[in-house]
Formats: sequence, C-alpha cells, structure tokens
Amino acid sequence: MKTIRLTAAQVMIRWLENQMNEEGETFIAGAWAIFGHGNVAGLGEALHAEKDRFQTYRGHNEQTMAHAALAYAKQLGRKRAMMVSSSIGPGATNMVTAAGLAHVNRLPVLLVPGDVFASRGPDPVLQQIEDFGDGTISANDCFKPVSRYFDRITRPEQLLTALPRAMRTMTDPVDCGPVTLAFCQDVQAEAYDWPESFFAPRVWRRRRPEPDAVEVEAVANLIAAAKSPVIVAGGGVHYGHATAELQAFAERFSIPVVESQAGKSALPWDHPLNLGPVGVTGAGSANIACGQADLVLGVGTRFQDFTTGSWSLFQNPGRRLVSLNVAAYDAVKHGAEPLCCDAAAGLAALTTALGDYQAAAPDASLKADWFAAVDPLTAAPEATDNALPSDMQVIGAVQRASGPDTVVMCAAGTMPGELHKLWKAGKPGSYHMEYGYSCMGYEVAGAMGIKMAQPERDVVCMVGDGSYMMANSELATAAMMGIRITLVITDNRGFGCINRLQMGTGGAEFNNMLDHSYHLNPSKIDFAAHTAAMGATSLKVTTIAELEAALEQAKQANGPYVVVIDTDPYPSTPHGGAWWDVAVPEVSDRPEVQAKRTAYEAALQQRAVN
Repeated sequence: MKTIRLTAAQVMIRWLENQMNEEGETFIAGAWAIFGHGNVAGLGEALHAEKDRFQTYRGHNEQTMAHAALAYAKQLGRKRAMMVSSSIGPGATNMVTAAGLAHVNRLPVLLVPGDVFASRGPDPVLQQIEDFGDGTISANDCFKPVSRYFDRITRPEQLLTALPRAMRTMTDPVDCGPVTLAFCQDVQAEAYDWPESFFAPRVWRRRRPEPDAVEVEAVANLIAAAKSPVIVAGGGVHYGHATAELQAFAERFSIPVVESQAGKSALPWDHPLNLGPVGVTGAGSANIACGQADLVLGVGTRFQDFTTGSWSLFQNPGRRLVSLNVAAYDAVKHGAEPLCCDAAAGLAALTTALGDYQAAAPDASLKADWFAAVDPLTAAPEATDNALPSDMQVIGAVQRASGPDTVVMCAAGTMPGELHKLWKAGKPGSYHMEYGYSCMGYEVAGAMGIKMAQPERDVVCMVGDGSYMMANSELATAAMMGIRITLVITDNRGFGCINRLQMGTGGAEFNNMLDHSYHLNPSKIDFAAHTAAMGATSLKVTTIAELEAALEQAKQANGPYVVVIDTDPYPSTPHGGAWWDVAVPEVSDRPEVQAKRTAYEAALQQRAVN
C-alpha cells in the first residue's frame, strides 16, 4: 500500500478538496477562519499550503463567519457547504449559537474548533475549561447538543473514519446538519503515513429516498376522500429541489398551497393556487383555508408553532394531517399520517395514485380580499405625510425597486413577520428567511453568504437597528472583499417587535425600547456614519421617496450599500395572523395582565377543543 506522510491538518484540507457534489464542484467550498493558538500552527499552515485550491476567508467574529457559511448553504439548497475554524475557548463557543441555528434549520456546515492538547502536556492550556470531575471535557462539549455529528480528534488516524462520517452527515437528506470535529491542537501538527487511496476523488450524491407503497396508498386514500385539502409548503420543498414538482402537483389536483417562512417562494406569489403565507405571520387567505381544510398535507415542513398557530389553526373537527417528509422524526409529528420519502419522489408517487382526483377550486376571493387589504399598507405615502414611515411602507419601497433576480433576506425582529405577510416572492430562492432559530445578528453575515453563493443575484438585507447592533462586523468583511449587498436598516430605536409582544401580553413597555430602558444618556447612534466607517457606501434618508431613489443608486454600487431610515416602532400589519401561545402570568397586580390572562386561558380552551 502506497502512503504519503502528512500532518493531520494537512490531510483534512487535502481530503476535503476531493469531495465533490453531483455538479462536479467541491462540496466544501472553502473555509472561514479566525486563527488563534488552537488552530494557527496546524490548520493555519495546512490552509496556507492549499490556498490556491481551497479558499480561506477571514471574518471578524466566529459566530458571524458561521452565519455566512450557513446562508451560503441555505441559498444553494444544501448543494454545497463551508468549513469554519476557530481557536479553543471563546473562539469555539462563539460558534455554538451558529451550530444551534444550523441544527434547527437542517443546514450543513463543518465546524472545526481547536481543542486542548491530547497529550495533556501543558495542561491546563490557555483558555482551557477544566471540568473538576471529568478530564475529557473541554469547551467544545457545548457543541454536542447542537451537532448532528460530533467527534474529538485525539489521534491523526481517527480522521480516516471521522471525515467520511462528517461528509455523510452533511450530504444526507435526513441527518443533514452541523458537524463538529473538535481538533486537538497538538494532533493537528502530528504526522502520519496516510494511504494514497484515501485521497481518491469521491462524488457525494443527493439521495432521494423512494416512498413506501403502503404509505403511498394510505395517504392517497386520505387525499382522495378530502373535499377541501390544503398543502403546507415548508423548507424541505427547497432543500429537495422540488418546487417544480410541487407546482405541477397542485395544478394537477387543484389543491391550494400555503407557505411557511422556510417554504415561501416555493410557488410564485401570483400563482392562483398560492394562497400566501400561513400561521402567526400568515395571510388571512391562507389561514382561512387552513381553518376550513379537511385534510392538511405538509410537504417538507416541521410544523413549527408559527406555522400552525401553536396548533390552533387547523380548526375543522374532522381534519386529517398528512406529512410528506424525508425525516421520519418530522413525518409523524402530532399524529400525522406519514409519507416518509424525498419530496419530489413522494409527490410523483401520489400523482400516480390519485388518478383523476380533483379538489374543489379555492375561493379566489380569499386572495383578492387579502391583497385589497394589505396593498394599501405598502403603497408610497402622500408627499404631505410627515409621519414616520412604517415597516410596511419600507417593504413596499424595496419591493418596487426589486427585480426578478432580487433576494430579500432577514432573520429576526419586526421584519420577518411583515415580510412573510407582504413580500411578493417571484421565483424560488428570492426569499431567504432564517426563522427556525430567529437568530438576531444573522442578517449582515447572511447577506454576504447569499451573495457569495449566487453572485448573479441582487441581495437586499432588511435589518432592524437592534439586530444590526447585535452583529455587524462582517459588513467590513464584505467591503474588503468587494461583495455588493444592499442593507436597509430600519431604525425604530430599540427592540420594537418584542416591545409590541410585551404590550400585547399586558406588560408595560419596559427594557425593550431605548427610551424605556435604564440609560443615563440618550442614544445617539449614527448608523450611516458607522456603516461608512466600515467601508460601505452609506446614507440616511427620511422619506419613502428618498428611500426608493437611494435603492436605485444602490444598483450601481461596487460594494456594500447601506440606507438608513427611521421608522415608527408601533404599527404592524393588522390583517391576517393567528394565535401564538405566549404564556401570560397567572398572578399580577396589573389589570392589563389580568385581562390578558383571562383571554389566554380562553384561547387555551379553544385550542383543546380543536
């Protein structure tokens, strides 16, 4: 057997260079890295040696580097992923939040934090967490609950099994998620005689599990008996690259489609069978249809509480729940009849089994009434209107400035709910929302990752002032790399979304808005100056008309372009929506809370009936 002598770190990078997807691209598209004493000598040297074949990017924060990697994978429908490396200690634990985001959203990423010395020679090494009862514990054990595969590399030859397991996890449609290979820093530098056969190129194909015939028959019988079915499209439609199959299925059987946050853009917004967004942040058209449906067919959805209105949405007493999902874990949630398979394969099998079945066409007035109610909210205000712009008006301005290749993206705060209701997504991938983990701080780095994944797209990041303040450092990275993204920063001077939730549950405005928090001095944050200082082209506008003009200028920018606009923190779209289970205190001296508790208990009883 021929061998080649390399360090463990060198082998990791060379092996990754030879792992391909079906399109002939390296599955791991490069590495994000912030070097420290836990990875600079071993992995740093290995990455430098392969810099012409395996690109390394430097960010400003380990968490946001990983967010950029995750947005990259999400936008490409998990066809490719990235590696993210850190030192031990705080560098590693900074990535744990990103690992949680990846785990919830089923996104592939290879996290390679440095770890303590396997030899324990310098024990305790700088930044080492010492467990007083377990000598095998390090800070990287924090990754275990939020990793789909975790391994600690304490010997070089362990990579012979760990690396294929990592790739298997990231490319598996069921187990896909974050992989953590905690890499002991002394082991990174150790050499070993590796078999040359280990480096042979390998193609990792996306498996499309076929459905079980018994499950197909059972589900088809349920659909065939339904008079008013509805399809809930989830993120799995995009991950399964099954948007065309979903549209064909819906058209064949005249079944309306509603979209979760992750599923939005599965069908064009103006398709007659697309009744719009569903759930807590959903449209009246979609939620009414779901309330009346006698059969709910979930395709690639986790049935998260925002999608289901905390399971209060499906009110038909005779309704049946069916879940077409590649993961059995999701396919059997809440007593659903499972169809456990690939989305496209499952829809094809049901098409054959259903024959000439036709559902009753959805009531066209539902959709017409919805847009009649909400379109005025996004319209440009009169020039004489001196009120602060609303988030709805900002969305309208961005929509009017957008084209067919625009991707609007967001993650947390006010905008996800408003965008879910109001954004008109024209084609798959034009709406990118991280709402599984609702992670503030994803936006700026995520926009950069989307643009890296699809340079031909026009990426518009909608971010509030609160989320921008959480994590904005990768704007400097985008500027230095010449990545053209557009940021629209809506400044409502605090955490406006949670402030409204606080008020909605009877609470007093407290500790959310800057004016309702303990501060000796008033806020004087100049977001335009701050973003300009990091290298962006930035300006502050005061009106919707000025915003639209600025968005036209953004199309000529060579790097990140930022528009800041003050907005009113209180109004939100009054139409649509569904109940969300947010527990209200049983005991309070405040009559507002007491009244909300009474309403909350009534809602719980209503859900129990349904």
